[in-house]
Formats: sequence, structure tokens, C-alpha cells
Amino acid sequence: MSFYGGDELANVYDAALEEGFGLVASNVAEPNVMMGLLEGAERAESDILLQMSGGACSFAGNGDPVAGLRAMGNYIEVMADRHDVGVFLNMDHQTDMEFIETQMELDIPSSIMIDASHEAFEDNVERSRRVVEMVDETGADVLVEAELGQIKGVEDEIESEEAFYTDPEQAVEFVDRTGCDLLAISVGTQHGVAKGKDLELRPDLAADIREALRDHGLDTPLVLHGSSGVQPDQLQQMLQHGICKVNKDTRYQYEYTRTAYDLYRENPEAIVPPEGVEDDRDTFFNDTEWSPNKDVFDPRVVGRDIRSRIADVHAELADVSGSAGQSLYD
Repeated sequence: MSFYGGDELANVYDAALEEGFGLVASNVAEPNVMMGLLEGAERAESDILLQMSGGACSFAGNGDPVAGLRAMGNYIEVMADRHDVGVFLNMDHQTDMEFIETQMELDIPSSIMIDASHEAFEDNVERSRRVVEMVDETGADVLVEAELGQIKGVEDEIESEEAFYTDPEQAVEFVDRTGCDLLAISVGTQHGVAKGKDLELRPDLAADIREALRDHGLDTPLVLHGSSGVQPDQLQQMLQHGICKVNKDTRYQYEYTRTAYDLYRENPEAIVPPEGVEDDRDTFFNDTEWSPNKDVFDPRVVGRDIRSRIADVHAELADVSGSAGQSLYD
């Protein structure tokens, strides 16, 4: 089996902390991106952390998130066995406690990210700790990631830019009180509560948070969200300060659509009738000499191109993040 749970994922994070690399956590909502990611990970000899949000589960399940999780979980498990790297699944930005409990009962994800970062500090602590308690109660083989972005005491509309950076001492208190396995921090990336703010990227703050945690006996892996605009040199700085998980979603969405666009833009005559020919899709152009070219419009054609492009992108990101060649299961 190549699809592993939380205990094995913890081993990967331990190796990442020791060697100074990060897993690129890659969001999926359908099979083409997922298969491209697996291909890229194997090429890079990197273990891979796939991610699904609640919205992605709903999409995959045609409106039913539980059905979507089950379908994609089965798909990932079957396809993972075709690749010689460790494959993991994180549930990204989960807010529905009932759905979180169902995830643990289904025993599908390797980790779950409880997102209460928009709540007041005490509420964030309470909800995050509750998910950790649920793991203990159910015996699920799941790690818990939580997020801390706002400094406690910020209320209503009274905010400053500093309110969107994670405070190192507060991070210590948060991890100590919640028992979370990973902590997503805000160090200036455009994500969550900080999105749309003109924030400076702060690798030094990641270092301060890492040092504060270690000073209190907490060797907690850190997570960087909103990293699509982070440049390779900036990312590599972050990886030296306990960042072990780097989220990517928007980049893959763009690559998916851009790849499809490029194919169809280069072959418009295979898809759209030329000027003077009636665009009669209902009869599938039975009354015209022109017809669309199945060698182009068959979804499997663009699907293969998408998988190939996603594989290239992920292999490159694995190299940048340092996880290339670091698989524990190769």
C-alpha cells in the first residue's frame, strides 16, 4: 500500500524538519490533476500530500461532500498503489465539525486542517482542541493542523497590519493548549484573514516562531498557506525555519485551464465551424461538409495534456521545496 495515514505522515514531517525540506501540499478536486501530481511526485522521488477542501469534496460528489470524499479517497488509494512514493491526503480548511467527525469515521484522510482562524483567539483554541480530542476519542490515524493568523485582542474593525502576522509567544500558547500536530502561520503570504492586505513577507518571523516553540519543548512543524506568489528563493528561506508543508492550489487551477486553452486556441478549426457554416450542434453538423475533429475535442486528449503539465509543475515545485529525492518509501 502506498496511501498512508497520520502516523506515517508524521515520519515524513520529522524527516522534513531534520533535512530542511517541505512537502508541497497540492489541492485536487478531480482525477486529472490528481494523476498528474502523482506522476510528478514519482518522477521527483518525493512523497506527496494531496489536499481536498470541503468545496472540492462537494464538487467531486456532485453536491454531496461525503460521497465526493469517498469517491476520491478510493480513487487516490487505487492510483497510489501504481507509484513508488508515499501518498497522503489532507483535508484542507475544514470548518464543519460534523463533516470532520465523518472524515475520521471513514478513515480516509491522513490529516485534517481545522480552520478557525477567523474566530477570536479563545474560540479558535476551543474548536482546534476539540478536533484533537475527536482524534483521541475515535482512535483515528489522523494528524491535526490548525491555523493562527490574528493576534488575540483584535476586535471588530480595529485592526493593524501587525494583527495579520502570527505572534511567536501566542503560537506557543496556541500549540500548548490545543495539542495540534501542525501549525499554519501568517508571515505575510496572501491568504485567509490576510488576503488583500499589503503585507511584507517575513521569513524572520517564521524563524522567531520556530525558536519560540522549540524553547518551550515544542517541535511543531509549521505550514505556509497562500504560497502561489512566493518566489523560489523566498520559499527556500522559509524552509530553513521549520516550514514543512507548503500549500499550492491556485497554480494548478491556472495550469489546468491554461493547458486546455492553449490546445483549443491552437486548433480552433477542429472545434468551431468556419465562417459561413451553421453552428448546428443539435444535429452534430449532419447537414454540413465540415465536422469537428475528435482527435482534438475528445476530453481524453486535453486530459492527457493536463496531467503531463501538472506533473511537470509538481516535479519542479518538489525540487524547489527540497522534497525531491527525499521519499521515505521509494
